[in-house]
Amino acid sequence: MIKTVDRLLDHLTMYRLVLYYLMALLGAALVLSAAGLVPHDPVELAFTAGLVLAAGWIANRVFARIFEVPANSESVYVTAMILALILDPVAATDFKGIGAVAFASVWAISSKYILAVGRKHLFNPAALGVALTALLLDRPATWWVGGNAWLLPFVLVGGVLLVRKLRRLDLVATFFGVALVTILATTGPSQYGSALRETFSSSPLLFFAFVMLTEPLTAPTTRWPRIAFAGIVGFLFAPNIHIGSFYFTPELALLAGNLFAYAVGPKGRFVLTLERIEQTAVDSYDFIFRSQRKLAFQAGQYLEWTLGLDRSDNRGNRRYFTVASSPTEQSVRLGVKFYPRSSAFKQALGTMKLGGTIHASQLAGDFTLPSDPGIKIAFLAGGIGITPFRSMLRYLIDRKEARPIVVLYGTESQEDIAYREVLGEARRELGIRTFHAVAKGALRGQYPGYIDARLVRLTMPDYLERTFYISGPQAMVKALRQKLLAMGVRRSRIKVDYFPGFA
Repeated sequence: MIKTVDRLLDHLTMYRLVLYYLMALLGAALVLSAAGLVPHDPVELAFTAGLVLAAGWIANRVFARIFEVPANSESVYVTAMILALILDPVAATDFKGIGAVAFASVWAISSKYILAVGRKHLFNPAALGVALTALLLDRPATWWVGGNAWLLPFVLVGGVLLVRKLRRLDLVATFFGVALVTILATTGPSQYGSALRETFSSSPLLFFAFVMLTEPLTAPTTRWPRIAFAGIVGFLFAPNIHIGSFYFTPELALLAGNLFAYAVGPKGRFVLTLERIEQTAVDSYDFIFRSQRKLAFQAGQYLEWTLGLDRSDNRGNRRYFTVASSPTEQSVRLGVKFYPRSSAFKQALGTMKLGGTIHASQLAGDFTLPSDPGIKIAFLAGGIGITPFRSMLRYLIDRKEARPIVVLYGTESQEDIAYREVLGEARRELGIRTFHAVAKGALRGQYPGYIDARLVRLTMPDYLERTFYISGPQAMVKALRQKLLAMGVRRSRIKVDYFPGFA
């Protein structure tokens, strides 16, 4: 069952999954309101949803043109549906209410452009929109989607799928834990039962955690800052937390957390200009960009890449890719494999002309070299999954830093082997050996077939002493992880290259 779910999730980008989740919630709310199970008029609910979509879409187009950045319609739809689910619906005759909803929508979208430093927005857009509406127009968000028992199963099931997709259980669990402990600590013992019932059945706790807290653009990108962020927001989320007569609302708790995330996270968005394209293997190419300012990152991390598309497909115009270049290199290298039926994003990337630009942001990832150079490491790569290892090896070569590393590189054929020069240089300069597992047409000295337990034992008798890094297609990563566990490798010694939005 879990494997089936994971296969389904692997074919959806993170943004598209959030969009489908919100669409399902809004659809369920419309049906339940028509049946009298949600205390809102279905016509007003539909009108409000249309209003926030229209206001947000227009604002996004206007600001994208002013700031000369790619317009992202998918992001608009996500923000609009969040607002439709947390603001009280308004009637077509309620002009004051219409103004407040439109105000929230426009400010939510405009915050991505106006309240940005280095083209990176500071605050969760929906949270900022409703906070300003409450402050300036006295129309606070009611978060009604989280206070209805009939909608709770939809919130819960979709939210669990989203957390599974994002691999953000640490974030959500920390938030839940801190929020619940704070609620109980500020409640009398005789009221514990009612406080917990109200928290889970009549508060926005679940929807807030699944949708708002996990938004990647305004949350920390590495593990410990992410957990601290969840703790801060969880503490402020508790309804009894206040400073004098000032009480925090869910959106204000999140905005405070966003400030922390910005303080500890990478800054800014980069506009990269295409310098050249290199073919690295059959159907695989490196797009090499120059940046106006130095990109500070660790070897093995990834970026979110955004292209302006005239016509997008169901995967949107944003992708997460590992940075294939090393921090020691001047240019930024993006390694991509093209398939016969590539997405609209890859099609646009493949037709980029020299001098064309792409936007990069959201630097993230813990798939990086350990700080201790003496730790024994094994790199297990499949296909284009060699890109983070190319970054790490180039980094070590340039720094002349030898480490006890063994590389196992699995490909379908000889033509699929990428970065031969870097792998050869790592062997000559640092003594880092690469063993090729070739499924079809293996040559002498290569392992016929795929990476398996036998190859691991043959190439590294000390495998139980090593930390394994696995990167490649998700099916391969999961299979190798299970094989290593069965061989006795501890979970703490297995790192997998995962980033949200894989599809």
